[in-house]
Amino acid sequence: MAIVLFHSAYGLRPAVHAAADRLRAAGHEVAVPDLHDGRTAETAEEAMAVREEIGTDELLKRAVAAAAPYSDAGAVYAGFSLGGSLAQNLALADGRARGLLLFHGTSDIADGTVSAVDDLPVQLHVADPDPFESHDWQTAWYLRMQRAGTDPEVFRYPGAGHLFTDPDLPDYDAEAAETAMTRALGFLDELRG
Repeated sequence: MAIVLFHSAYGLRPAVHAAADRLRAAGHEVAVPDLHDGRTAETAEEAMAVREEIGTDELLKRAVAAAAPYSDAGAVYAGFSLGGSLAQNLALADGRARGLLLFHGTSDIADGTVSAVDDLPVQLHVADPDPFESHDWQTAWYLRMQRAGTDPEVFRYPGAGHLFTDPDLPDYDAEAAETAMTRALGFLDELRG
């Protein structure tokens, strides 16, 4: 199954490649587009500066272009934090999307939005609490995603930091990271049927 995996605002770091390798080892075809043209960040401040410099519209354009070759095959869209936000936008608009796998991040969704796929399977892995994904935000997101015609499954990881899957960042939580990846692999197996 084809998976398009988008990196966070930190860029295409080793943790993203490691996650892609783990998905490939499970038999998936995984594309990991570099939306930052080779630039990576070491701190949250650097990551936000790169994101602001490129701009949200440009990042979305780059994500659409990177995912286009995989759309015809019915891709699963996936991403970390900012990459999850981009993946969500693409999955909701792609009538062939097979699923949406989110780590650490979601995107706003307007009332009245309808997924291009009936009952789009969605899985979210998020820290609890998360400074960027408050409980109120998650509740509103969940309800809007349901109204949009998706089937969201949410896993919260108490005590983990925002980007808990990246071993090179202070947020890393080995146990939460392994649990999230194990659950994600199970989700993808179900999609593969």
